[in-house]
Amino acid sequence: MGGVPSTPRFADSRPQDTAEYLIATFVGEKSFPLASDFWQKLLELPLSLHWPSHRVHQACEAFAQNNCYTRHLAKILIHLTWCLQECISSSGTASVAIMKAINAVYISSVFLKYLIENAESENFEELHLSLDESEPLPKEFVLDQNIENLVMHSVLSFIALVDVSPHTYNLHQELLNFMLVAMSTQLLSVPSLGPKDVHPFIDAAMTEESSLVCSVVRRLLLNYITRPRISVNSSSYSIFSEENQPGVLQRVGSAAATIVLLPFNYLVSSNGEGSSNPLTDCSLLVLLVLIHYHKCVENDESITDRSDDSATSDSLAKSSTHFTVNPYCNALENARDIEFGHMDLEGNAHSGPVVRLPFASLFDTLGMYLADETAVLLLYSLVQGNSGFLEYVLVRTDLDTLILPSVPWYKEHLLHQTSLGSLLVIILIRTVKYNLSKLRDVYLHTTCLATLANMAPHVHRLSAYASQRLVSLFYMLSRKYNKIADRRDDKKGNLTEQDSFAEDMSAELHIYTDFLRIVLEILNAILTYALPRNPEVVYAILHREEVFQPFKSHPRFNELLENIYTVLDFFNSRLDAQRVDGEWSVEKVLQSIIINCRSWRGDGLKMFTRLYFSYEQESHPEEFFIPYVWQLVLSRCGFSFNPSAINLFPVDLPVKVSVVISSESVMEESNDDGEPNKHQNGELNEQRVNIDP
Repeated sequence: MGGVPSTPRFADSRPQDTAEYLIATFVGEKSFPLASDFWQKLLELPLSLHWPSHRVHQACEAFAQNNCYTRHLAKILIHLTWCLQECISSSGTASVAIMKAINAVYISSVFLKYLIENAESENFEELHLSLDESEPLPKEFVLDQNIENLVMHSVLSFIALVDVSPHTYNLHQELLNFMLVAMSTQLLSVPSLGPKDVHPFIDAAMTEESSLVCSVVRRLLLNYITRPRISVNSSSYSIFSEENQPGVLQRVGSAAATIVLLPFNYLVSSNGEGSSNPLTDCSLLVLLVLIHYHKCVENDESITDRSDDSATSDSLAKSSTHFTVNPYCNALENARDIEFGHMDLEGNAHSGPVVRLPFASLFDTLGMYLADETAVLLLYSLVQGNSGFLEYVLVRTDLDTLILPSVPWYKEHLLHQTSLGSLLVIILIRTVKYNLSKLRDVYLHTTCLATLANMAPHVHRLSAYASQRLVSLFYMLSRKYNKIADRRDDKKGNLTEQDSFAEDMSAELHIYTDFLRIVLEILNAILTYALPRNPEVVYAILHREEVFQPFKSHPRFNELLENIYTVLDFFNSRLDAQRVDGEWSVEKVLQSIIINCRSWRGDGLKMFTRLYFSYEQESHPEEFFIPYVWQLVLSRCGFSFNPSAINLFPVDLPVKVSVVISSESVMEESNDDGEPNKHQNGELNEQRVNIDP
């Protein structure tokens, strides 16, 4: 029934001849029914064949041209489903089924990726994920089955139900690769999601039952925690690869080869860019893609118009959109510590499936790998959405595991025995300075300053370097403020430009006025609530008191500066009254400050309502997170994507976007000024807490 023409047996011919014939037949014009023995021969290909890049490209072009008639993509996906079902029923011990499944998922990934990259229709009709009505079908297959639902259910079921072992490792890896390829349809969409966006495979994943969803999330997180490994051997899968070279599919992005080899092959790649544990990396990437996806759908509401005096009513269709619930995000946010059994921290029982994880192991793993942006994003997702994990983090006595992985990477200043609070102040101020000169993002400025403001009343023994950086931050912002004010004043005489320019300059000046006031409030909070514990802050203010002088009469700053000058007057008078042998040195001044801190009572200080900011994620975070996650995917998973097909983010920007200060990103301090622009992925709400004097 639909058998392939006579072909030499593997034992009687070179494997290359058989493989080339079967692949050429697969991409050719002739359609083979599901029950044809052609599929068995194709899926039993040896695992050590090599194809040059131009052959792969030609095969993909031919497949794209003929798939609309042959429906071979749909058919090989159905065979993949059957192979996975056999693997699941045998708990991953059926070696023949595993080999066939690896072949099926690998071949599917190669040609599916090419079709997605070159798709022109909005709903990916080029995939032809259906069978022709005249197709002869086996008894066990129903024609109207949704193929994307069928294959995603099988893939997710295998990932969730079959343990990772040396026998199943390769198949787990290739299935994760397949999921990234299948979900890459998002790269063709714009960041603002709409109801017309179609993503067949990830939409299918969103329809799975909660029990399977929880099992998948648990498995992906356990892969990240346990980091399973396998020894590389000579039987590694390298079909479609040039001999002694990384797979050609790994080098997508050029006109010569528009497909990429999936990460399995960089287990044996020598290019140095592959991860030491691709299964772990891909598990986390798949999880991040799943939890940050949002499906936008339309909903119609009938509105009755009763404004007509004749009391006639017209039903008006009001079209609106909303986002459906993401079950994977829900599963992550409701995950519970395995140590608490079926109860949460408050003793409440949970009904239904719940992801149960060893929070202790997850905490430790995140701490070890926080240099990786994917780990930072997972930590953010857990802390922002999972109240149980947030509580667990806050009660850990070693919180510095997450916040202070190491200090040696900070190259601008040698930090000896730096406290966690001092390091946070240093890094936040360094980020503000870098942002001012390079990124110019108002939201990042506000976030860093808001964090400093929340910390200010609680700082304890801030280091000398952190204290100096805090005062220099005010100086840097004041220089920018003065420069903008001078430019505005210089242009006031030009009547043709006066209105528009003055409006722009006034708006920018207002922004920097707010920044300067926040820094003054930070200093005030330290001096008001924590001065005796922070002599280095007092020293830094005394040392640079001239930077505050120009703003003493400013209406937005004068009250705050009165407090600072009250402190300056107190300590200057003590220093003037004290006799020292020889000249004043840094050590002598600091010792005098420490002694006089003991007698400081805060007399004369005005008490202001305490500045406090709370963070709220904005209503459409997906517009930031979906592009960001896919940039992480393309930079880490071992394959690239046709740049001209990407609409999700600007292709002329670097793939790696980070505000994490690392040894690679630290730059020499610069006094360059930058123009800010507004870019938000969340909101900061200012709250005032009344403090009685």
